Amino acid sequence: MTAPGERVVVRAPAKINLALRVGALDDDGYHDVVSVYQAVSVFEEVSASLPRDGVTGVTVSVRGTGAASTPLDGTNLAVRAAHLLAERAGVPADVALSIRKSAPVAGGMAGGSADAAAALLACDLLWGTGAGRDELERMGAELGADVPFALMGGTALGVGRGDQLTPVLARGEFHWVLAIADEGLSTPAVYRERDRLLAAAGEDAPVLEPELPADLAQALRSGEPAALGAALVNDLQDAACSLRPALRRLLDLGRDHDALGAMVSGSGPTVAMLVPDRTAALELAVALTASGLASDVRRVTGPVHGARQVDAVAPSPFHPSTGSTPTIR
Repeated sequence: MTAPGERVVVRAPAKINLALRVGALDDDGYHDVVSVYQAVSVFEEVSASLPRDGVTGVTVSVRGTGAASTPLDGTNLAVRAAHLLAERAGVPADVALSIRKSAPVAGGMAGGSADAAAALLACDLLWGTGAGRDELERMGAELGADVPFALMGGTALGVGRGDQLTPVLARGEFHWVLAIADEGLSTPAVYRERDRLLAAAGEDAPVLEPELPADLAQALRSGEPAALGAALVNDLQDAACSLRPALRRLLDLGRDHDALGAMVSGSGPTVAMLVPDRTAALELAVALTASGLASDVRRVTGPVHGARQVDAVAPSPFHPSTGSTPTIR
């Protein structure tokens, strides 16, 4: 365990779904999914410090993108991650967490899951619990289906709820432009809309094969952006567009400006557009910004690494965000 006042800083990536196939609703209330994740260069940063002045419990502060709408209580995934690790390791759950957010809240990029992944690793390093990556990933799966991937990073196939991961070979670097909305979408609401649309069309959910789609596997092995663009698929896209019709205008704009592929990321509403290189990314970003259809436009690359320590400083005071910093016990 580190000395009081020290801090550990960990960054974990957000993700986009290169493929998201959705099966039937299971008895446990979850849908079977087959997902291909890619970690992209949007990072959540979590600083973990031992509390000072006799403070106990988990404190949390948030700054950055969507900070005002991020919970500061026990529903925050980073807080839950700290408590889970402390319980499994048999150590006191005493830590001050400071989160700097970059991923959109409820944007389909698993920003909250990245917070949880970063908190797990940061607390493990701070407390000296010695949990291995496999053990952290197992705990992450208890917190949410996307948490293990934020720990792993890279490109991976996820089956079951999306948390049973197999790394996937992806050559080269892919360039993406993200169009981010100013209001998120509820993931459960998007899944319910998917079920409603299928029922209205008299269709059944597909029976999923728990394997990497052949065209996507070939595209990733080749590193050819055009092939990857043609292989992108998201079974939740129609549902997200049904709930947020303006997303179709974003998708059309991306295709009109020669994006190699454009899709809603996960349950949305972030739209990810694949382009061949940095120059094309800049040109598309300018067009998206000028359109006024997105509140934020970002140029990112993938795949990138999973959660890792980026800084460790002693001593360093804990800087709370504006407003109160509650204690969660």
